[in-house]
Amino acid sequence: MKQNWDVCLAHVLKSEGGFVNHPSDPGGMTNLGVTKKVWEEWTGKPATEQDMRNLTHDDVAPLYQKRYWDAIHGDDLPSGVDLCVFDCAVNAGVGRSARFLQRTAQVTTDGIIGPGTLKAVQAMSPSLVIRDFCAQREMHYKSLPTFPTFGKGWMARLDKVEDDAMKMASPSAPV
Repeated sequence: MKQNWDVCLAHVLKSEGGFVNHPSDPGGMTNLGVTKKVWEEWTGKPATEQDMRNLTHDDVAPLYQKRYWDAIHGDDLPSGVDLCVFDCAVNAGVGRSARFLQRTAQVTTDGIIGPGTLKAVQAMSPSLVIRDFCAQREMHYKSLPTFPTFGKGWMARLDKVEDDAMKMASPSAPV
């Protein structure tokens, strides 16, 4: 939902943390969840390690909104579902996140969230969408060769996303 943008962004930025450059991470140098490659594509210029270390929430918010939130139609998704789909888009890719949502909604799985996907999702119980979506995300993580290295963190993140999303989906529960 449109009014959830700030809450969802804060959640993702907290999960993503600060600067890392883990040798086993295929994303390489990353800060606030933004890889060096993505930042360079966004800015149109090379980034040094210091540039990456200096990124702030205000620097990356427009990137997150355009490349992830807008791409998954976060403003149009039910409360809670928006968090699940956005967090997954950031962590595992927009197309993959869209496909998880489309499989949940039992619509054509093309990796692009459009009117048909939105209509099907809006007709479903948000809690059922959240549970099914998160189950698919868990299976994806467990299939990755880097799961032994990063799996514990991914699963903790997924548990937190699912819990917070369910709270958001409940009209009486604050996040």
